[in-house]
Amino acid sequence: MTFARNGRMPEAPTKVRHSILAVTTLAAFLMYLDRMCMSEIVKTATFRSEFDLTDEQLSWVLSAFFWAYALGQVPAGWLSDRFGIRPLMTIFIVLWSAFTALTGFATGLWSLLLTRMGCGLAEAGAYPASSSLLRKWATWGNRGVASSIVSLGGRLGGAAAPVLTMLVISLMGGWRWAGWIYGAVGILFAWAFWHIYRESPEQHPDCNDEERALLAHGRPIDADAGKKYRFPWMAMLKSGNLWFMCGMQFWTNVGWAFLATWMPRYLKETLKLSDEASGTLSTVSLGIGLGGMMFGGVFADACVRYMGLKRGRLIPLAGTRFLAAVMFVLAIQTTNPWLLVPALGLVAFFTDAGLPAVWATMQDVGGRYTAPVFGWANMWGNIGAALSPVFIALINKHLDANQDWHEALYFCAAAFVISGLLATRIRADQPITG
Repeated sequence: MTFARNGRMPEAPTKVRHSILAVTTLAAFLMYLDRMCMSEIVKTATFRSEFDLTDEQLSWVLSAFFWAYALGQVPAGWLSDRFGIRPLMTIFIVLWSAFTALTGFATGLWSLLLTRMGCGLAEAGAYPASSSLLRKWATWGNRGVASSIVSLGGRLGGAAAPVLTMLVISLMGGWRWAGWIYGAVGILFAWAFWHIYRESPEQHPDCNDEERALLAHGRPIDADAGKKYRFPWMAMLKSGNLWFMCGMQFWTNVGWAFLATWMPRYLKETLKLSDEASGTLSTVSLGIGLGGMMFGGVFADACVRYMGLKRGRLIPLAGTRFLAAVMFVLAIQTTNPWLLVPALGLVAFFTDAGLPAVWATMQDVGGRYTAPVFGWANMWGNIGAALSPVFIALINKHLDANQDWHEALYFCAAAFVISGLLATRIRADQPITG
């Protein structure tokens, strides 16, 4: 019979880490639901009857979120490190939910822009904070899977947004109800996050010593542990490794954002569908990507186990980008919905399959500074997402004479190729130190 050093029988580890993973995943679901509902709202009859906006104006409404989201990444990541994830994440959830609700009160272009920018700014800190908390609350050998679960929550929210938003609008009789209902649900959820989360296993009253030991097992020694926290501006700016990550994120999101912004309209015009049908097919396409998230988490962890950190991160990062580019090219070749929707769905699949490796690489490279490093790279990614709808609108206006969207899809494919090439230069075994 084996006893612990304090003379008592050893206990099974508690499951607090699972509760924290669950509440973080649900936060990601609500975040993406609020983020992507606008793409459905702007094409509905009730919205168009109230707002007479040009395509270029709509492109700015769709991209306003991403601009604010991009610019808020680093400050929000720093605030999370400085003041703690628990209070800041709770505030982020309350604020983005409030701005989503305020979108339902918009009266014109400027109020739409301001509420979407507010929502984007409030959501900016969510993923940097989530990545940082996974360093503490996920076991060392399963960070890829844990990251994939949180990312999956976001993608589930994005995939559900078209159908849920159209359902809410149909049942309630107007687009404004989507913002009001989503906002109210998010504000209520903020209380749940505050109640469940703590900054570390040592601070959580329900976490026992066995779970704390499990979470600490296998972690490499942090070279910056014990040092006074200082934001690593110069180390970040001098890191060529980090700049390759930024470029990869930028071009990935230039290509991916088409799915989040223009795809419902593309399907509607290409396949001559109703609002409801295009919303359903958008959800189907994005839903195909959900399998990529879980596959990507397992694949990312397996690659590191069998090939080491350097090559094990590179393969899922670069390979998934090249495969997403191929799927965009295949989508151009058909207007058959049975081929077109799966092709776009596989763009989402391969993009999402690479996300767990992206998160894990941010943690590898960021170390103690994961939140601001994640925020820095994510900022560039979302600058790409902000520019993408504008690029697509300009391409369609000036280069697409027959309005078949082919030029826009070729542009998205090229963006993924560039992203893949940049990913081949990333070295996850070279962390940033302050």
